[in-house]
Amino acid sequence: MKQGLHPANYRLVVFKDMSNGHSFLSRSTANSKETVQWEDGNEYPVIKLEISNTSHPFYTGKNMLVDTAGRIDKFKKRYAKK
Repeated sequence: MKQGLHPANYRLVVFKDMSNGHSFLSRSTANSKETVQWEDGNEYPVIKLEISNTSHPFYTGKNMLVDTAGRIDKFKKRYAKK
């Protein structure tokens, strides 16, 4: 593997899925101004995610429709069988 290819500032970061509240601790170089106290009692930077493997329909097997300004209803009306 090439030397100097990967960043050297990896640190522990908490990722929080905002759709269901699930959090997990991992390493990242992402910056964050917010911190959160983790289960081990230490404070870590927190990165907020809109969706993760715990809420994504592909991984959960559940269909979760997010209706944004009636787009789904418009689509269903347009392509509904008459």
